[in-house]
Amino acid sequence: MTETTSPARTTGQVADPTAESAADPTAETVAHPLADAPAYDCRQVFAEELIALAREDSRVVVVCNDSVGSSNLSGFRDEFPDRLINVGIAEQNMVGVGAGLANAGYVPFVSAAGPFLTGRALEQIKADCAYSGHKVILCGQSPGMAYGELGPTHHSVEDLSWLRAVADLTVVVPTDRAQTRAAVRWAHAHDGPSYLRVPRFKVPDVTPSGAPFAPGRALTLREGSDVTLVAIGTMVPRALIAADRLAAEGISARVLNTPFVDPLDEAAILRAAAETRALVTAEEATVSGGLGAAVASLTGQHSPVPLRLLGVSGFAPTGSPEGLLEHFGLTAGAMYRAAREALGLPSSAS
Repeated sequence: MTETTSPARTTGQVADPTAESAADPTAETVAHPLADAPAYDCRQVFAEELIALAREDSRVVVVCNDSVGSSNLSGFRDEFPDRLINVGIAEQNMVGVGAGLANAGYVPFVSAAGPFLTGRALEQIKADCAYSGHKVILCGQSPGMAYGELGPTHHSVEDLSWLRAVADLTVVVPTDRAQTRAAVRWAHAHDGPSYLRVPRFKVPDVTPSGAPFAPGRALTLREGSDVTLVAIGTMVPRALIAADRLAAEGISARVLNTPFVDPLDEAAILRAAAETRALVTAEEATVSGGLGAAVASLTGQHSPVPLRLLGVSGFAPTGSPEGLLEHFGLTAGAMYRAAREALGLPSSAS
């Protein structure tokens, strides 16, 4: 019942995605209000909220790995020069320093590019932060395939799989500006370690005003009775576009935004499995161990339902960020097709 929809491992560069878009009326380029809406770099609001917290709480400090620019920390450094610790390109040391600061009563935000924070310092994340129970806020900057042309070494698509496997570590993937602000505030208040993905991809605002933001709680952005699209991060606006396309054909699609990948909102997922006929998950991450795997494990044990997992398989090659999303089927058009297939319909109405 579960299918992973992603191309085989490839190397080299990704072809120009416009060829598919021109031929496929369900591709990402089809006109839609969200596709044309203003989009924002969430690193900016991350930095703004961090500065606001530092003004309110003298315990807030930042530890980074020679990434002041890419983490958008210049403003923090200028206002709080004695509260930013740049350890250089030494990610294991960076996390260890963060854990030590937490042990001393500070609230450290440890910020670095996602692949280096999670890949190089996984042992320190596990032992120094999670196992030790230290309140360290790990901020994975530019996650997923946002680094594009820098290639496989800089793609951060394994982070959700690695960190979901670490006990007592909350994993958060905010979607837009509102959720990024909420994630920073929540992590500051949370009594324990957490990992925040801070998106570099520009995204439109889709979170309703006053929406809740809490562990194990998904946000229903659209009700539906035929199929449920479960999405995180940059995939959420695309899921809303896909739902509108399905609605145009009389297919009612529910859209769940699950910013907390761990702990997952199991009740919302199981309710969707019971109330709709199929599920589609979408994440800018490997399907092995991330959101899709979590949903598959949950529904497989408690409420089996036709399921399609959209994500990355193998090493993501070099290419433009948008081209890589097209390459791995992480578009509104791909979600539309996956939903139809999960319902037992042809991939396209035409």
